[in-house]
Amino acid sequence: MFRRIDLLLLGITVGLTLFGLAMIASVSVFESYQITSRLVDQGLREMPSNSFYLLRSFIHMAVGMTAMGITMVIPYRTWEQFALPLFGGTLLLLFAVFLPGLSADYGTASSWIRLGPISLQPSEFLKLTLIFYLAVWLQKREQLIGTWKEGFIPFASVLLLGTILVAMQPDLGSFLVLSSIAVVMFFVAGGNIFHVLLGGSIAAVMGLPIILNKEYVRNRFHAFLSPDDPTIAETIGFQIKQALIAIGSGGAFGVGYGKSIQKFGYLPEVQSDTIFAAMAEELGFLRLLIILGMFSVLIWRGYDIAKQAPDRFGFLVATGITTWIAFQAILNIAVNLALFPLTGITLPLISYGGSSLLANLMAIGILLNISTYSGKSRRTEERRKTRRSVRTS
Repeated sequence: MFRRIDLLLLGITVGLTLFGLAMIASVSVFESYQITSRLVDQGLREMPSNSFYLLRSFIHMAVGMTAMGITMVIPYRTWEQFALPLFGGTLLLLFAVFLPGLSADYGTASSWIRLGPISLQPSEFLKLTLIFYLAVWLQKREQLIGTWKEGFIPFASVLLLGTILVAMQPDLGSFLVLSSIAVVMFFVAGGNIFHVLLGGSIAAVMGLPIILNKEYVRNRFHAFLSPDDPTIAETIGFQIKQALIAIGSGGAFGVGYGKSIQKFGYLPEVQSDTIFAAMAEELGFLRLLIILGMFSVLIWRGYDIAKQAPDRFGFLVATGITTWIAFQAILNIAVNLALFPLTGITLPLISYGGSSLLANLMAIGILLNISTYSGKSRRTEERRKTRRSVRTS
């Protein structure tokens, strides 16, 4: 198996994950000290620490890598059998975020549930289970995807079912990522372009008013549309203003690893939403190009695996996973560059967040498993067997 696996994709995934851990170690020291100081005041800790987020991220990485190893060896067709119960289970978890006693609010959104000592963000896992469910549904209706009754209506229903619950939290970032996954998968499966645009429009018309019902979300759009207003820049636009200052301060070569100024209370959510800005400050534009290049190669390998997949289910799953990671990375970077309003979305494999990292690594493990069955991998293995037989004879 490991001779046929996409080692380039595996290497880049591990490299980006370790790089994310290193960046969290650098940029989270101030926030770690602040949160542990509050825990000391509450009598929950004996002394403050600079490594609170680093230690938790290390645990997240260990769990995520283990999960990736497991999904990497499970035949990807196995997920086809469990697509419906997994999708239904994550929808139930999404309902649970609204239940008192289970809901664990973090920041401004109600996107987490608490199960004992563990907090979980169901929308992260919905991205993966939606991919499974859509892949099964789309391959069964291969000849009917372009029709209105058998193609568009069921697709729009599934899209709305998955996105409206996320919009109610509200989670703008996950809403956009889920919509992009569904739309791209529907299109590559043979969906009518008019139906694709109509489905996306319906999701936007139904979901965005629910999201914009929250004042802080409207403020984010206001800050995006009026960036030059000095009053906004010092209030609701503060986070993006500081992100741009961090990116601009980095220049070509950065201020140096561990030497960020913005991480000392100036850049909110520096270990998660705005870690890209802190990376730009410490590493600079030229070094950041290496990371962007690694993401580009990861996306290229993902779509190539989809292209080489041995069946329609593998093709659709690989396409969905790659689209998820690509769109989420682009969205996070766009937010940090003030090209899109704040969404609260993480940078895949790098930002702090246990649910996000676990879901990403599980998905890439499945992508790696699909690569072992690809036509290119089989041909490479056959050539190796031929060469071995020639040498032995």
